[in-house]
Amino acid sequence: MEGSLYPNRPILPVQSTKPTPLPPNQRLKLNPTTISPLPPLKQQQQQHPPSSTSFPLDSLLQQLLHVSSSTPPRTIKFSRIGNTQLSSLPISLENQENDDTLLEKMRVTVPKLESFGEDDDGSLDFLPLNCKLMIDSILERPLCNLSAFFDSVKFELLDVDLMSLLKGLDILGKWDSAILLFEWVVLNLHVENDKLDSQVIEFMVKVLGRENQHLVTSKLFDVIPFEDYSLDVRAWTTVLHAYSRIGKYDKAIALFEYVKEKGLSPTLVTYNVMLDVYGKKGRSWNNILVLLDEMRSNGLEFDEFTCSTVITACGREGLLEEAKEFFGGLKKKGYVPGTVAYNALLQVFGKAGMYSEALSVLKEMEENNCPPDSVTYNELVAAYVRAGFLEEGAALIGTMSQKGVMPNAITYTTVIDAYGKAGKEDQALSFFKQMKQSGCVPNVCTYNAILGMLGKKSRVEEMMDMISDMKLNGCAPNRITWNTMLAMCGNRGMQKYVNRVFHEMKSCGFEPDRDTFNTLIRAYGRCDSDFNAAKMYDEMIEAGFTPCVTTYNALLNALARRGDWRAAESVFSDMKSKGFKPSETTYSLMLHCYSKGGNVRGVERIAKEIYDGHIFPSWMLLRTLILANFKCRSLMGMERAFQELQKNGYRPDLVIFNSMLSIFARNKMYERAHEMLHLIRENGLQPDLVTYNSLMDMYARAGECWKAEELLNRLQKTGGKPDLVSYNTVIKAFCRQGRMEEAVRIFSQMTEKGIRPCIVTYNTFVAGFAARGMFSEVNELISYMIQHECRPNELTYKTIVDGYCKAKRYQEAMDFVLNIREKDTTFDEESLQRFVSRVRGNVES
Repeated sequence: MEGSLYPNRPILPVQSTKPTPLPPNQRLKLNPTTISPLPPLKQQQQQHPPSSTSFPLDSLLQQLLHVSSSTPPRTIKFSRIGNTQLSSLPISLENQENDDTLLEKMRVTVPKLESFGEDDDGSLDFLPLNCKLMIDSILERPLCNLSAFFDSVKFELLDVDLMSLLKGLDILGKWDSAILLFEWVVLNLHVENDKLDSQVIEFMVKVLGRENQHLVTSKLFDVIPFEDYSLDVRAWTTVLHAYSRIGKYDKAIALFEYVKEKGLSPTLVTYNVMLDVYGKKGRSWNNILVLLDEMRSNGLEFDEFTCSTVITACGREGLLEEAKEFFGGLKKKGYVPGTVAYNALLQVFGKAGMYSEALSVLKEMEENNCPPDSVTYNELVAAYVRAGFLEEGAALIGTMSQKGVMPNAITYTTVIDAYGKAGKEDQALSFFKQMKQSGCVPNVCTYNAILGMLGKKSRVEEMMDMISDMKLNGCAPNRITWNTMLAMCGNRGMQKYVNRVFHEMKSCGFEPDRDTFNTLIRAYGRCDSDFNAAKMYDEMIEAGFTPCVTTYNALLNALARRGDWRAAESVFSDMKSKGFKPSETTYSLMLHCYSKGGNVRGVERIAKEIYDGHIFPSWMLLRTLILANFKCRSLMGMERAFQELQKNGYRPDLVIFNSMLSIFARNKMYERAHEMLHLIRENGLQPDLVTYNSLMDMYARAGECWKAEELLNRLQKTGGKPDLVSYNTVIKAFCRQGRMEEAVRIFSQMTEKGIRPCIVTYNTFVAGFAARGMFSEVNELISYMIQHECRPNELTYKTIVDGYCKAKRYQEAMDFVLNIREKDTTFDEESLQRFVSRVRGNVES
């Protein structure tokens, strides 16, 4: 067996398992005179993630606030309308190129209108004098003071030609001031029960749409009663697009029906926007088909965006067959797909991890002389990494360059994110360095992916460095950055910090969107705060956001953490009853829930649906199925899922291989375990600490303690760092064979490495000593444990009592039980009486 594990090493001589007699008068002891002093408790704690009290989130949050304050979002404050206080609206700068920050604008000396004349080409000549004077006054004031200024000149403003005033501000590039003025007028006319001119609304909708101010648009039209105005179809299309972008799908649908009732004819763009609305809303395939029929009956020809939007909608719902059928049907009718349509189809296959299908799409593009662009390759990269082929996905970057298509930030971010999710943080950071060296500038999505990756591993100093790097590159944190911080606090169970981060996020002008609410539901769920999770769900509904599959997955995530599969089944049923199609994440969370709750039949039910073809067998889902069966210790279930993974052409990662190796080791299937080790290397992977620990455990179970130690030494020689589990496993191997002196030797090595023993370590020694009848050593060990702040538990005492009874030393067993409280004052009376009864039961039997 040794030869098969290390073929180039000589087979070790088989050691006798018979205990070597100790020299006369020599006793084994665990005390400060025989072993190295134990490392302090704080040193051991560093091997685990820091607690919420020690986690330096304050410093990280201050760093993020500092970077956010350097480019603060512009906000407009809504006044009170009746008893309703509307929240601040952030005027987004994300899509404004070369735009100054608010602080810079406040420092700039704005020229007076009198200085405009011939140099201005007469662009403001149409303005009446009172408008020019009012614009001059507006330009003199910073944005944050405009609302108060408008209040002070209320009557003058209501007498000015509003259209001229707004146009003048827009011509001067002061669209943000124009928006603030428009908002102020809307609210004041609302109070006065007066109406705006429809042309003013149409003009401002055009400005809002041009500047991508979707949240502002949607909030304003929550106040403006749109049924009172007759706008043209282009203006309504802009409002529909705003609702779509911020996730208010029901409002968009209601407005679309109103537009048609008014007798307006939706344009191709209007229909494309509504296809996007239904696609994002989910459970709307039938509605999409109805819209497509309407378009045909109105004589509208589908364009690239129609096709790509419908296919993308299929991808969100996992409707692979529908996507292929729709795409094929269009081609049969003579439609010639372009790059945009092909990219949408690539995205569908990429999300499912179907890299072979994605490659066939690329081949078809080349055959039809349809040139692939950066988006095409980005989708291919995504398809590879979702199928477990990280290296192949990364290698595509070289292929892109050879084809004359330069990789962009999305390309690199896709690979970085994949490495991060695979637990290969250092490789992800190396790729980030390569990205910058190639001249590709990271965007906020890149930074968000890295921050999320580092946050999971509590690498706070590197997170702070990354935030500083964002500032250096002029990349301002966005809403997703804050969502990432919320998720990190939730993953760590730090509810207090979830609340604080959410507060700071809003203070920086970022109002929560649907993704934020979903993140909060998941975060509070992971903090075991069902009340706050439910509260966030209610607040999301009140804010006008429609729940989606991600919302349900957030709820399932919280339940999976507790293994509450009954509640999860209720959420799952509610989700399906409302027309949502479960995603691969949904099924994965259900598998986690069943395995955590020990419901093997639940795991088997989902597995059967996968194998019968009712659920698409993605890489992620099959991986989760393997791990769920591992938790349930179902060897047969693991083997079947692993075969399915290989049959679909997916590449297993190291976590999968380690799980398979471990289950084979537990079942004493040593040849199969070695086969997994061979496959690890064959797939270009290197055994890690988990691999070595599993192999050590296999040898310990087989009684081959010397081979277990050989692996421990091998791990250290190859640069690995054994952990507490490694040493406990080897100690267990020697103790089971009665080689207590060797176990003590390993114990000494462990403490010399700065690793502090735990209750498992001590209980292993207790079992070993008791099995050999070395009760003096047992009693000394109990004292040693208490002295070193590791109190014996019930298993410790039960092992000792059973050891006495097995040696038929019943009186000593009873004496030991009755004297427990002399050494351990925390031992309760109920447990003491239970041990007394146990000894008596052994005597009587």
